[in-house]
Amino acid sequence: MAAPLELSCWGGGWGLPSVHSESLVVMAYAKFSGAPLKVNVIDSTWRGSRGEVPILTADDNIVSQPAKILNFLRKQKYNADYELSAKQGADTLAYIALLEEKLLPAVLHTFWVESDNYFTVTKPWFASRIPFPLSLILPGKMSRGALNRILLTRGEPPLYHVQEVEAQIYRDAKECLNLLSDRLGRSQFFFGDTPSTLDAYVFGFLAPLYKVQFPKVQLQEHLKQLSNLCRFCDDILNSYFRLSLGGISPAGQETVDANLQKLTQLVNKESNLIEKMDDNLRQSPQLPPRKLPALRLTPAEEDSNSLQRLSP
Repeated sequence: MAAPLELSCWGGGWGLPSVHSESLVVMAYAKFSGAPLKVNVIDSTWRGSRGEVPILTADDNIVSQPAKILNFLRKQKYNADYELSAKQGADTLAYIALLEEKLLPAVLHTFWVESDNYFTVTKPWFASRIPFPLSLILPGKMSRGALNRILLTRGEPPLYHVQEVEAQIYRDAKECLNLLSDRLGRSQFFFGDTPSTLDAYVFGFLAPLYKVQFPKVQLQEHLKQLSNLCRFCDDILNSYFRLSLGGISPAGQETVDANLQKLTQLVNKESNLIEKMDDNLRQSPQLPPRKLPALRLTPAEEDSNSLQRLSP
């Protein structure tokens, strides 16, 4: 009997089974290949500390990172690519490399580095699903990890800082989206009528950009102009993810989104209050240190001291 497969991953929102790209890649591949995953959505009982998600557990095997998880599933005979030719297999590897080089930095920036998006959407969403006090630490750690990953892959001379690479990574991401749109054309999936590994990766990277409601939507606006990529995401959601991980229908998702909006407002109010208190402390008048008045002697006392210094 095959070992039970359990996937620990971030949960969903905005009509998505997961808002986390790497979790979504694994979940989509499992659907395409027929792998019977038991999905454990991260909640207040989670005891992880590094944010290394998704994680696949099968007996004594613990596997992280999408590429390694997909390879493990293939060894368990869950292969979404068995109908691909050798050329299509090579194209799959090339396009995944393109996604990770050109699109992933912009996805990370949109979620974790863009200030308005991070503080109004990303941080409140993840913090609400992480147990206290880890919820105070892990989102910031994940944000710094995303920034370091961007600078590591794109911060080459003469572009050293994220402000300098921001324009370049969004240009690259838009070019990547255009290439994907041209490659998909009018087909249902990238290699015909059957989804494969490439479809799982493209869906995992695009669906959060397409569905999550951000205040800054530079890349999202460009994606929504490419109707075949939007149709691609919608078809996979409708065909393979009719219900979210918590069994919430798309209609019920509106309530979840409304609750998230309330949580975001609460977090923002608390942050503003702390900032105001900090500003008040900084702007409060600072009294200079008190100086002791100089002690002056009367002429008689000065003469007496002079005589004492002269006496043997």
